[in-house]
Amino acid sequence: LTLAQDDVTVQTNLLESRYLCGDRKLFKNFFTRLHSKLDAQVYYDSKVLEQQQRRSRYYNAIFNLEPNLKTAPGGIRDLQTIFWIAQAANLGNSWKALRASGVISEKDVAQAQRDERFLSHLRIRLHYLAGRCEDRLLFDYQKALAEQLGLSDKPHRYASEQLMQRYYRTTQSVRFLNEVLLQDIRVKIFPAKQVVTRSLNSRFQISDNHLAVKDEQIFIKQPSAILESFFLLEQHPEVANMNAATLQALRRAKGGIGASFRRDPINRNLFLQILRQPKGVTRELRRMNQYDILGRYIPAFGRIVGQMQHDLYHVYTVDEHILTVVSNLRRFSVPEFSHEYPLCSKLMNDYERPEILYLAGLFHDIAKGRGGDHSALGAVDARRFGKAHGLIQDDSELVAWLVENHLYMSATAQKQDLSDQDVIASFAAKVSTSRRLISLYLLTVADIRGTSPKVWNAWKAKLLEELYYATSAYLSNGTASPESSVQKRQSEVLEQLRLYAIPDGAHVALWAQFDTAYFIRHDAREIAWHTCLLNYRVQTSTPIVKARLSTIGEGLQVAVYARNKSDLFARICSFFESIHYSIVEAKIYTTQHGYALDSFQVLDPENKISHYRDVTSFVEHGLEAAVSSTEPLTPPTVGRISRQLRHFPITPQITIGPDEKGTYFILSIIAGDRLGLLSRIANVLLQHRVSLYTAKINMLGERAEDIFLIYGEPLNNPQTLVRMEAELIEQLRTE
Repeated sequence: LTLAQDDVTVQTNLLESRYLCGDRKLFKNFFTRLHSKLDAQVYYDSKVLEQQQRRSRYYNAIFNLEPNLKTAPGGIRDLQTIFWIAQAANLGNSWKALRASGVISEKDVAQAQRDERFLSHLRIRLHYLAGRCEDRLLFDYQKALAEQLGLSDKPHRYASEQLMQRYYRTTQSVRFLNEVLLQDIRVKIFPAKQVVTRSLNSRFQISDNHLAVKDEQIFIKQPSAILESFFLLEQHPEVANMNAATLQALRRAKGGIGASFRRDPINRNLFLQILRQPKGVTRELRRMNQYDILGRYIPAFGRIVGQMQHDLYHVYTVDEHILTVVSNLRRFSVPEFSHEYPLCSKLMNDYERPEILYLAGLFHDIAKGRGGDHSALGAVDARRFGKAHGLIQDDSELVAWLVENHLYMSATAQKQDLSDQDVIASFAAKVSTSRRLISLYLLTVADIRGTSPKVWNAWKAKLLEELYYATSAYLSNGTASPESSVQKRQSEVLEQLRLYAIPDGAHVALWAQFDTAYFIRHDAREIAWHTCLLNYRVQTSTPIVKARLSTIGEGLQVAVYARNKSDLFARICSFFESIHYSIVEAKIYTTQHGYALDSFQVLDPENKISHYRDVTSFVEHGLEAAVSSTEPLTPPTVGRISRQLRHFPITPQITIGPDEKGTYFILSIIAGDRLGLLSRIANVLLQHRVSLYTAKINMLGERAEDIFLIYGEPLNNPQTLVRMEAELIEQLRTE
């Protein structure tokens, strides 16, 4: 009892005490004294704070793919917290007792018992499967658990995805129950005080810093009050939430949200007004989702609530990803965060009717899991919504167009050569207007950032910005001449060289070995860097390797200049993999006098590049030794595959075909990412005497989507292509 006085954890453990054997009188005396010394008010505040702190550890990945059944928000601990506080207040330690105390309704008791049984049932089976106390729903057990519950794979959904959807919907129910009951228990624990109320209108008032209904039947009598409640919470950000009675009334009335509710012009206008408010849009959309209102108002959204995405780069359920994308779009408009993405913030602040973007975010993945092209299916839903809600024609079509093409900009930026004016022209033709370009750029940045904290990086940001600026210029001018752009770039480089005190004419010998393609593919800063390094070493006999902090603000930019040899790229890949660095772009260029001038953007997954002086020196010396070596290439590293990839393997997909101009072949690869992947690809190309022109390496969590422009005489032989494709598939298998 002395220990319990100052430690809420000890108090909680003692509340769980049970008489097993021994002196029953002593136990009864102990338990009586425990309750007599327990301050229910202090205990309540302590446990609520403890719950908030526990939940905060999960908020960055609340719908993580491998949640903790016990301690994650909406888990078993949220139910236990209700009982612990109720016990401390002498309100009972069972659902039946809480019902007798007037804390919970009969209907909610039934729901709570269903949720508790399901979570406990899962946890018990999980312990048996793991052979130990394991509360995390790891990938290793999800499939087996689903099978034990009688679930089986469907054409578009794994059995494990069905299991996890039920789990996430259960946790939402538990969180709602926890919120309502803790409010009700608080009223019983804390003495009544003079509550200050302020009337908002004939239906709502603010009471004790909570939104309260004046009539608990108002949601049934006037269904439009359901959406109005969220609209009022936006307009009054000082209000914490709805009070318990209002939440209970909302829960009883939500079943009335059907076709007639959705057709009501008042409700349609209210929903749009919620999206148009200057503050609180994301918060209220999340609240509407948590209270099962958003999915009822937009039935297509309701189908993806709690739906998993086992694509190995989305770490959230579909509904959580969608709301995160909307949150990212909102963040662009908040002045405090303008330093994060300056271009996005500038474009967002000048954007008319931003609710159009929020609608595009809401619908962009809404058709996931139906089968078919989710972008095309989602566009149909978006167009139907726009028409029903009276959006002007241009806005309705823009939302549908964004949903249908929301992957187009990222695919172009990450998989195509942005120095090719034909690529820019094709993209500009697809986008066609400046408003579409701005909208698509903002949605794309928000979407990529909303998949996983690991997927977004400065390199992808640079590619998207580069494509945005190039397309914007093309839309303004209508055309772009390669010759004029080369002359302009050369002039910019010469100006920079003067700042570096490089003598006039020092560049001539080096530039004489470059053709137009070099100046188109490299930006002015990169050309100036190469020129400073090489203007006096054009005919060097030893390889030159230089590294610097990348101009994108993340990772290193590495230049390799050496006499060309067939295994050069394979050796470079092998070196970077040996130090666990990731190549995200490779520009392979051969000068007119037979030298390779290769440029690489590399990232360090462990972010040790902050000690850049030591790192750049290490990379320069190590890579120079690697490319100078005459020893045979060592076999590629066989990296360990992740648990996610082991349980949800990606079947390698290889396509090889000529580009539109017939100059190069495009090698497209989708495979599970692992250490040594790039070296394996490079070795296969080397064995078939195929050369690399450029590479774009796109890492999406555990998934790699890489594009290579390759050339070589063997590619004209169909049999060689078939053999090379078969060898690549064999090398990329993760089994």
